[in-house]
Amino acid sequence: MATIEDFEKLDIRVGKIIEANDYPEARKPGYKLRIDFGPEIGIKNSFSQIVALYTKEDLMGKVVLGVVNFPVRKVGPFESEVLTLGVVNAEGKVILITPDKDGAVLGGKLG
Repeated sequence: MATIEDFEKLDIRVGKIIEANDYPEARKPGYKLRIDFGPEIGIKNSFSQIVALYTKEDLMGKVVLGVVNFPVRKVGPFESEVLTLGVVNAEGKVILITPDKDGAVLGGKLG
């Protein structure tokens, strides 16, 4: 069982997607994302398998949550630096986790 101390080790921050590109080299369809996590964290890369429910245009400017302190994960030659968080719906498609109100500060920490 995970403890609160285990959870506190995760650094989950608010970011805004500033770029979304196709990544046909991946085994499973997904997008290469560039996410701005504010001045402290900066702009990071993420690979996300969200093509079933989101177009690249849908993603531009979308505010999301991401784990910024996991090790880099290689997806082919692309280095995914953060884990963009989502939940799976009944059809197995990923829905991004986003703040439900405007005003979340880029780089703000989940608390």
